[in-house]
Amino acid sequence: MQKFKHVNYRFGYRKGIISLTLFFPLFTHAQQKDSISLEHNLQEIQVTEKRRPAVTQSATLLQVMDKSSINRLGIQDLSSAVRHFSGVAVKDYGGVGGLKTVSIRGLGAQHTAVSYDGVAVSDCQSGEVDLSRFSLDNVSSVTLSIGQSNNIFQNARTYSSAGALSIESNTPQFTTRNYDGQVQVRGGSFGLFNPSFRYNQKLNNRLVVSLNAEWTSAKGEYPFVLENGTLVTKERRKNTDVQSLRIEGNVYGNLKKGGTLKGKLYFFDSERGLPGSVTYYNNYSKQRLWDRIFFAQTNYEKKLNDRLKMRLQAKYNYAYNRFIDPAQKMDNKIQDDRYTQQEYYGTAGLLYTPREELSFTFAEDIFYNTLDNTFNDCPYPKRITSLSVLAARFQNNRFTAITSLLGTYLTEKVTVGERVPDRKKFSPAVSVSYRVLAETNFRIRASYKDIFRVPTFNDLYYTQIGNRSLRPESTEQYNIGVSWSGAAGKTVKYLSFSADAYYNKVKNKIVALPSLFIWKMMNMGKVEAKGIDANFSSELVVLPQVSLFLSATYSYQQAIDLTNKEAKNYKDQIPYAPLHAGSGSVSIENSWVNIAYSFIASGKRYALPQNIEDNLIKRYVEHTISLNKSFRIKKAQLRTQVDMVNLGNKTYDIIQFYPMPGRSFRGIISYIF
Repeated sequence: MQKFKHVNYRFGYRKGIISLTLFFPLFTHAQQKDSISLEHNLQEIQVTEKRRPAVTQSATLLQVMDKSSINRLGIQDLSSAVRHFSGVAVKDYGGVGGLKTVSIRGLGAQHTAVSYDGVAVSDCQSGEVDLSRFSLDNVSSVTLSIGQSNNIFQNARTYSSAGALSIESNTPQFTTRNYDGQVQVRGGSFGLFNPSFRYNQKLNNRLVVSLNAEWTSAKGEYPFVLENGTLVTKERRKNTDVQSLRIEGNVYGNLKKGGTLKGKLYFFDSERGLPGSVTYYNNYSKQRLWDRIFFAQTNYEKKLNDRLKMRLQAKYNYAYNRFIDPAQKMDNKIQDDRYTQQEYYGTAGLLYTPREELSFTFAEDIFYNTLDNTFNDCPYPKRITSLSVLAARFQNNRFTAITSLLGTYLTEKVTVGERVPDRKKFSPAVSVSYRVLAETNFRIRASYKDIFRVPTFNDLYYTQIGNRSLRPESTEQYNIGVSWSGAAGKTVKYLSFSADAYYNKVKNKIVALPSLFIWKMMNMGKVEAKGIDANFSSELVVLPQVSLFLSATYSYQQAIDLTNKEAKNYKDQIPYAPLHAGSGSVSIENSWVNIAYSFIASGKRYALPQNIEDNLIKRYVEHTISLNKSFRIKKAQLRTQVDMVNLGNKTYDIIQFYPMPGRSFRGIISYIF
C-alpha cells in the first residue's frame, strides 16, 4: 500500500517557539565560558575526520561507505550508495523525484531504522523513510548495521529495529582560516539542474555554525522501451517533473568540561509528479505529490568522570503532505488527501565503563506522535512510546561479547472509535566475535536479536482497510559469519573479506488481504528468510602515484512465504526479494584523471506473492562509469566530475511497471574554498 503525502504552508508561532526552545540551551550554554576548544590543547575549533568503524571487528555485519569512496565511485544520491551494500533491497520508483525506500534481508522497510547525525528519522504514518530527500553533498559517511553494532552507546530507538542506516554529516574543519565552504552545480540528462551551497564559519574558539542549501529541478521525461509480446514500442515517461528545496543549518559547540553540543535545523519542500505504473495502451498520469518537512534536533554529551558519560537528545518533527489524483472523484470532487504528522522526541543515556574492556549503558527514549488528515472519519490518533534499553559489552583484543534487553511500552488514544490496546514487550539480543589467532585478524562471529514492529497509523486507521486489532510483527534474527582484514606487502595496502549466513523468522506479518470488495490489513503472514551476504574490498598500490581500489558484494536470499499451506504461493519467494544480487567496482586514482567503473545487479524477482510468469520482474545489471579531476587554484580547489549511468541503455524495472531511466549523463563542478 503506497503512502501519499502533502504540504500545508502554515507553520504558526507555536512551531517556531518549539524550535527556539530546542536550540536555546545550546546558545546559552555556549556563552557561559570565555574559551573553548574541540581539542583541549588548542584554543580553537579544529575537528579531524571521523574515525572509520572497524567493520571486520564488528560482532554483526557492518558496512560503511565514507566520503572518499562516494567521490571515487561518482555516487550522487543516497539510494545509489545504499544499493552497493549487501543484504539490502532498495525500492525505486524511477527518476530524480521517485520515492526510494530500503529494506534488509527480506524484511519490510518498516524494520529499517534511519538516523541522521545520531537522531532517528521517523514516519509514524507508513513506517517508511523516503531516502530521496537526503543529499550526499554534506555527508561524511553512510553506515548500515544489521543486528546490534559494537557501539552500545546509542539511543534506545536504534535497538528497536532489525537494522539501522546511519547518515553522518561533515563536521567543519579549520586550518589557517576561520571559514570555508563549497559552491557546486550538478546538471545532466532529463533537464536535471541541481545547484548547492555550503558555508562553515567559526564564530569563536568554541562555537561553529554551518549552512547548507540545495535546489533540485528536473523535467524527468526519459525514454524507455515497452514490450508487449512481439510488439516493441518506444515510449516516454510523463508527469515526472520535480522541484525541491533543502536547507540545513548546524551548530557545533565544545564546552570543554561542560561537554559538547550539536544542533540541527532541517527544512525540505518539494513538489513532484507521480508518473504512475506503465500499462499497455494507457499512459495517463496526472497525480501530484507535495512534501514539506521541518525538524529541529539537539545532541548534548558530557563526560561526568573517567568512568561515566551522559548523552541527551531532543527532536521536534513536523511534516505536511498532500496527494492529488484528478482521475479519482467522489461527490464530483477530485481526490485531494492531506496529512499532518508531528513528533516530539527525547532520549537520555548513560555509559558506565568500570574497566577498559567492560562497559554498560542505559538509555530511555520517549516519543509522542500525532496524525491527522482530511478524511471525514479521521480518528486523529495520538501515540506515546517508551523504549528502555540496558546493554553491556566486554571487548579485548581477541574477544567481544555484547548483550542487550529492550523494553517497549506503547499506548494510543483516538477521538473516533475504539483505541488499540497497549503494547508491552521485552526484546533480547546477544552477539559475540572471536579473533581466532592473535597474530592474524581472522574472526568468527554470531548474533541473535529479537525485535518486533508495531503497526503503523496506515495499518491501523487507513480509510476502509485499516484494522485496529492488528498485533505487532515479531521477528527473530540469527547470524553467523567470518571476517578477515590485513595487508600483503607494499603492493596490497589493504584487503578485507567477510561472509555471513543468516536466518530470519517473521510471525504475525502484517499483510493486506481481500475481504469481499474491500482489502483489509490482517495478521496472517509468516515468512522465513535464509541467505548469505559476502563483502570484499582492497586497495593496491600499482605505481608510486597510482592506486587501484576493488570492491564486490554478493547476496543470496531465499525468503519464502509460509502463511498458508493451501495457498498457491506457499513456499514462494516473497515479492521484490531476488534470489541473487550483487555489486562491484573498480577505480583508479592517479595524478591525472581518476576513473571508476561500477555495476549493480539483481536477479529475477516477483511483484506479487505468487511466483508466476505474469508477476515476474526480469533480472538486470546497471553499469556506471565516472571520471573526476581536481585542480588547485591558490588556496581553493576546483573539482570536476562526469558520469555515464546505465551504459548499456537497457530498460529495466526495480518496481514492476515503473521503468528506470536508460543511458544518462551527469556532470558536476565544485568550487571548494
